[in-house]
Amino acid sequence: MPSTTRHDPAPSPSLSAVGRALPPHYASQEQLIAALRDLWATKHFNLERLEDLHRNVQVGGRHLALPLEEYPALATFQQRNDAWIRVATELSEKVAREALERAGLTPKDVDHVFFVTVTGIATPSVDARLVNRMGLRDDVKRTPIFGLGCVAGAAGLARASDYLRAFPKQTALLIATELCSLTLQREDLSIPNIIASGLFGDGAACVVLRGAEAGGAGPRVVGSRSVFYPDTERVMGWDVVDTGFKVVLSAKVPQLVKEHIRGNVDGFLAEHGLARKDVRHWVAHTGGPKVLEGFESALELEAGALERSWKSLKQVGNLSSASVLFVLGETLEEADAKPGDWGVVMAMGPGFCAEMVLVRW
Repeated sequence: MPSTTRHDPAPSPSLSAVGRALPPHYASQEQLIAALRDLWATKHFNLERLEDLHRNVQVGGRHLALPLEEYPALATFQQRNDAWIRVATELSEKVAREALERAGLTPKDVDHVFFVTVTGIATPSVDARLVNRMGLRDDVKRTPIFGLGCVAGAAGLARASDYLRAFPKQTALLIATELCSLTLQREDLSIPNIIASGLFGDGAACVVLRGAEAGGAGPRVVGSRSVFYPDTERVMGWDVVDTGFKVVLSAKVPQLVKEHIRGNVDGFLAEHGLARKDVRHWVAHTGGPKVLEGFESALELEAGALERSWKSLKQVGNLSSASVLFVLGETLEEADAKPGDWGVVMAMGPGFCAEMVLVRW
């Protein structure tokens, strides 16, 4: 039972269904290391150290936007981005149709599409390209969001829920599509890029959210909180260079998690009359082993509390914004949640920032 009683704010949107998809091309971590080994050997004196960094992220393999042998031909930003537009549109349509089918809805039922990504750019945006492909209504609202990175899955849930509180009869889609493999800078032998090349994978997810008066099933979004950490812009993000997106990834990320997430979560829960012991379901972004360990230690979580996040990391890698939605989908399907259960969806990303979403079954 909650430590104190507080009524859920009304109206509370519901998370009705989650669709998930991975590209069909798969490579194990050892296959990826082998593909990069020859390139690394010509540019770095300590090849074993680079391979160890790749293996230490504890990812077994990744699904890729393209067959592995096609990547060497992508020499320019335009070539990579053209591939991104094509594959991202295909995957986005796939997950949107799956999510709608799971929710028992059709494309004509959608009032608003939120689309998040950080791995490619398109104008018209991918959500616009879905209107004709899926037969969405011509009055559908669209909100493409670029640049939030890993935090965008949780942030997108929060922003879509904010919208549905104002329009409780409507239905929204949150689509997160990331093709991290198409951002790889092969000439960059920096430690952050080597870690990123071993950690990030490709995938897409879509959540159907329904306003309180739209009749949706599933857990309700009770509230959300955003936290921005001042003067941390260089902790995570991109440097946009001639060849595309060059990763910025500081070793400070796990330490920021350990220093801040407990206070952030405790303050957020206290607003709703809750404490950590009242939360049965933790849905954490798969930021990497040290990030997940930081969540576990800082929040004093029981063994197995982040089992789905660890499993997702090991099987498919960090899918940036889509990762937390993959874990959310598995939680909805597998967690055996009971009415009244509380859950927290949480992620961190460029800014540096955190986003938390409180849900109740």
